Amino acid sequence: MRFCTVLYRGVESTARHKAPLRPLQSLNHVRSASVALTKPDNGPAVDSLSFSKAKIGCFFQERPVLKNPFLEDALLRGYLKRYMPHEVRFDGWGRECEVSPPQLVQYDSWGRRVDLIHTSATWKQMKDLSAREGLVSIGYERHYGEWSRVYQMSKLFLFSPSSGLYTCPLAMTDGAAKVIESLGISWPVEEAFHRLTTRKPEYFWTSGQWMTERQGGSDVANGTETVAVPQTDGSFKLNGYKWFTSATDADMTLTLARVQDTTGATILGSRGLSLFYAEVSRDESGQLKGIEVQKLKDKLGTRQMPTAELLLDGLPAHMISTEGRGVSSIANMLTITRIHNSLSAAGAMRRQLARDYATRRKAFGKLLKDHPLHMQTLARMEVETRGAFLLVMDVCRLLGREETGIATEFDTHLLRLLTPVVKLYTGKQAVAVVSEGLESFGGQGYIEDTGLPGLLRDAQVLSIWEGTTNVLSLDVLRCVARSSGMVFHAYFIHTKSLLKNASGVSALTPAVKAIQCALSKLELLVQDTATKEPSFLELAARDLAYSLARIYAGALLIDHASWKGASPADVYAASRWCEQDLCPVATNHERGCYNPGSSHDNAALVYQLEFDNNPLFIYLFIYCL
Repeated sequence: MRFCTVLYRGVESTARHKAPLRPLQSLNHVRSASVALTKPDNGPAVDSLSFSKAKIGCFFQERPVLKNPFLEDALLRGYLKRYMPHEVRFDGWGRECEVSPPQLVQYDSWGRRVDLIHTSATWKQMKDLSAREGLVSIGYERHYGEWSRVYQMSKLFLFSPSSGLYTCPLAMTDGAAKVIESLGISWPVEEAFHRLTTRKPEYFWTSGQWMTERQGGSDVANGTETVAVPQTDGSFKLNGYKWFTSATDADMTLTLARVQDTTGATILGSRGLSLFYAEVSRDESGQLKGIEVQKLKDKLGTRQMPTAELLLDGLPAHMISTEGRGVSSIANMLTITRIHNSLSAAGAMRRQLARDYATRRKAFGKLLKDHPLHMQTLARMEVETRGAFLLVMDVCRLLGREETGIATEFDTHLLRLLTPVVKLYTGKQAVAVVSEGLESFGGQGYIEDTGLPGLLRDAQVLSIWEGTTNVLSLDVLRCVARSSGMVFHAYFIHTKSLLKNASGVSALTPAVKAIQCALSKLELLVQDTATKEPSFLELAARDLAYSLARIYAGALLIDHASWKGASPADVYAASRWCEQDLCPVATNHERGCYNPGSSHDNAALVYQLEFDNNPLFIYLFIYCL
């Protein structure tokens, strides 16, 4: 088993030994510094003030230590012990990605356009490390059958928080490989597939995902302007402007474009979009073929990863979907990247240095871990983290069953329903939990050189990338409609089955009753929606998705707390989870939140000035214009 050093943004530990800590300077409690007495060799004793001249006091706060993530994660070890064959389990590993932001050099010193994106040496090393560890290939080698995806994602769960966001290009690489596999591994993408899924660092490729344009993010059907011009050899040249291209230093990309006919016309809407494969390469003079890098994005977080605006100017490409079937062809990619997003969210929540910090930080005469209110806060964060982890791993389990051909119809329906639900829920909860974690450090959580603020900045992308919360909530409604409600049928049956093993654990009885009650409310509401207007469903969509997530996570926690290897902490976590409002969509429906007049009232509240007849407001509004 590989020995690994776990590093994260200035916090260091090893699985074999603990290096001496270099204490971080802290200005907290400096007033308590004592006054020392010293006696010069040739004179009487004199006061030596702690703060005189260059002295800054004698107290330095001991910093938190990131220990072995695998050994410290009882839930992960218990989950793998329960489901995985013995030989598949692995020790925790991770490396810190000490990166500096990527830099764009558009022109050389002689004025020639070069469009070079410089990334740090460690960013490049992460690519080799990812290949050697099989962080993409595991999902396609399938040495462990239906559990291959669980194995892959477990490694990524440990790797993600320490990877310097390199899991983002890995997600897109995994998604591209999935699309190619689903469409057929043949020319012109056969070599690309093998490069995306290899363990050989010198052969390994990463893929970009260049879908977003200025007119639309999630609305690719109406927001894609890029055109594909047919060439005599059957290939195409792409012309367009990609406003947001993640992992711009990738070796290839998949992208959408509209095929031009002989008159230069294209078909609007999703019917006009096809999926294209393009390699990122340079000509003999060193210039990018058909690409100009306009600028790098200055982002709130994920600054480690190069994200750019690209002008496609004759980019050589090959159509790999049926013409006009581009949107449906990327469905598999979205499944993979949304699962990766959820995995990153759970990993960010698990990376709780606040837990170790509570054993080192003293306040008001005792360690933080000895303050009941502080431990209550950390316990709530832990419960959210456990729920997120089990949600993600269950989706990975379903994906593994589908990919190995043993998925039942129920499994397929569950995977389709839960993928957007889990992504939207974990993305939102990651921001909340990471923010709470920073608060647990007090002022240090706000200081950049601790590395802690970056955790929150990076977490914010998780609720945005691959569909915002509202977009994914509406995707849940489409999923229900397209399956004629069968996804709900699968959901209710499977959720109830997860509660069966809890009958012998009396401590879980209140939690089981809470889930059963929430399920009953949800079933009644679902039946009631059949007679409702579409506006009702849209207003309820977000709360519906939250309800699906909370109930299902609660059932998974109960199921995990019921197996023979469960610990008292597993039982306690399930009980605590089920104390919250598990079905907010039913609660808010009873309050009339989705009534027909709600939309008007919401608009009136948000845009109050426009509905106010006060002449002064009207005058000020006109004056400001």
